[in-house]
Amino acid sequence: MSNTSYNPYETAQQQFDRVAEILGLDEATRELLRQPMREYHVLIPVKMDDGSVKIFKGFRVQHNDARGPVKGGIRFHPQETIDTIRALSMWMTWKCAVVDIPLGGGKGGVICDPHNLSDREQEQICRGWVRQLAKDMGPNVDVPAPDVMTNAKHMLWMLDEFETIYGGKYPGFITGKPVGMGGSLGRTEATGYGVIFTLREALKELGIDITKTTASIQGFGNVAKHAAKKYCELGGKVIAISCWDNTDKKSYTFKKADGLDIDAMEAITDTYGSVDKKKAVDLGCEILDGDAWIEQDVDILIPAALENQITSSNVNKISKQVKVLAEGANGPTTPDADQIIRERGIFLIPDFLANAGGVTCSYFEQVQCNSNYFWEKDEVLEKLDVKMTSAFKAVSELARKKGLYMRDAAYVIAISRVAQAVKNRGWV
Repeated sequence: MSNTSYNPYETAQQQFDRVAEILGLDEATRELLRQPMREYHVLIPVKMDDGSVKIFKGFRVQHNDARGPVKGGIRFHPQETIDTIRALSMWMTWKCAVVDIPLGGGKGGVICDPHNLSDREQEQICRGWVRQLAKDMGPNVDVPAPDVMTNAKHMLWMLDEFETIYGGKYPGFITGKPVGMGGSLGRTEATGYGVIFTLREALKELGIDITKTTASIQGFGNVAKHAAKKYCELGGKVIAISCWDNTDKKSYTFKKADGLDIDAMEAITDTYGSVDKKKAVDLGCEILDGDAWIEQDVDILIPAALENQITSSNVNKISKQVKVLAEGANGPTTPDADQIIRERGIFLIPDFLANAGGVTCSYFEQVQCNSNYFWEKDEVLEKLDVKMTSAFKAVSELARKKGLYMRDAAYVIAISRVAQAVKNRGWV
């Protein structure tokens, strides 16, 4: 969505093809896994506040359900495309597999901009999307969750519509719900915390003291914000964040050489991760171009916004000081840029491993809903830490043992698990 010169679906397929060769997968398995099993295109008519009727286009893609019901978020974005959703659904399959949870990959989206929609209009989009897809979704089939520019309120509207259609209570239909309404404690922090749990383990392996490191982060939405908080809690220093300014309709990098006060930055940020530029200046921030986050002299880069952000045109701007790239976003690095990162020896924590904390905690939410017993926050985050640490160590160990790039090692583990499930079911 963010860069039309790169097709994320083609990127996802290239990544798959590379590892299919490494694994020596047969032709039928390759054909089955390199594209979605099912996809839905829907039109959602909404009566707007001004009395007009507007038609919104929505999608749901179910990539593979060999290991369990498909799982994946629904995003609202004005530049949403079906190829973006296809790619994200595929990455979700690998993400669930790499952390070894019994789910497959799905993704959804609606072409719209919540910034320009009232709550009532957003509610109608949510309910309309569910009405169009309810026959093909459910706790044992396809379980949505929040994503870019959707939140717990949207999930509850969707749940209510699904329960109205089927005349019962199905809290396991959707995750990311408000706490007290079937939501899990810790879910809000989970994706960002998961990024830092894997980063912490990477720094340990590299023999680097996290308290002596600095980071630059792209994005300041849910993932980036909580990653920044956890990183600072562990002793790191965030010196720059890049995010959208909704007033100017462009992105800026907010920099403070002695470290940003993340709580203070959060206080001047809206629900979509847009920072108030004037208030940032009052906090002592230097205002730079939105792309400047990537060229900062830091130890760690965390792209945590949208896909296709690190490309052949900016990858060489990465400082020689950077030791670790932790991909908080889905597909933030294009294949040509990835090759340069590989050649430079930057330690990469690939997206579908680094940001798997969200789907892991969503799985925990499903488990809690289905058992009607909810855990304390500390228990949720402790289980999350165990899962993320275990997954990271498995990938890192394979990478060292086989001399693989971290992204390839993560794919080898994930794709092997899905391919085995497909074979066990007798599909190929």
